[in-house]
Amino acid sequence: MLSFPHSGRQALRRGRVSIPGQIYLLTTTTRHRRRLFADTASAQAASRVIHSAPTWGDSRLLAWVLMPDHWHGLLQLGDEPLGRVMNRFKGGTSRALHASGQMEGAPWDRSFHDRALRSGEDVREVARYIVANPIRAGLADNVLGYPYWNATWLDHDTPTLLL
Repeated sequence: MLSFPHSGRQALRRGRVSIPGQIYLLTTTTRHRRRLFADTASAQAASRVIHSAPTWGDSRLLAWVLMPDHWHGLLQLGDEPLGRVMNRFKGGTSRALHASGQMEGAPWDRSFHDRALRSGEDVREVARYIVANPIRAGLADNVLGYPYWNATWLDHDTPTLLL
C-alpha cells in the first residue's frame, strides 16, 4: 500500500501562510458532510456566532454563506494566524449548537480550505460567488431569498445588495 506523507488535513495545512491584511476565500465542511444547517434552529444558532465580531478577533469578515453542509467566507486577516481565527469560528459555532441542544459531537470537519486572493483579483466578484451559492444549489431563486449569509456590501437599511 502506498503512503503519502501529506494527505488529508496535512495537505491542506502544507504551505499555508497567514499574511496580515491578506484576503482569503475560506471553506469548511460539516463532519461527514451532514446537512446540519438544513435545520433552521441550527443555522440560526451558527449564524448568530458568525455575525458576532468577537468571533473574528481583529480580522474582518467581508462576506459569508452558511450552506446546509458547509460554510464559505471571505476574510481579511488581522494579526492572528488564520488557523487560530478558524478554530475560534468553529469552536464558537460548536458551543452555540451544543448549548442550544441542536447537536452532540463535532459539527465541523477538522480541516478547512483557504485560498489567498491574488492582487488585482476582484474582491466583490469573489463575494458575489460566495453569496450566490444557494442559487447554484437550488435553495433560492435570488440571494435575498436565502437567510444565512451576509456581506459588507449589503445595505441593511433597505434589502439591497450593493455588490
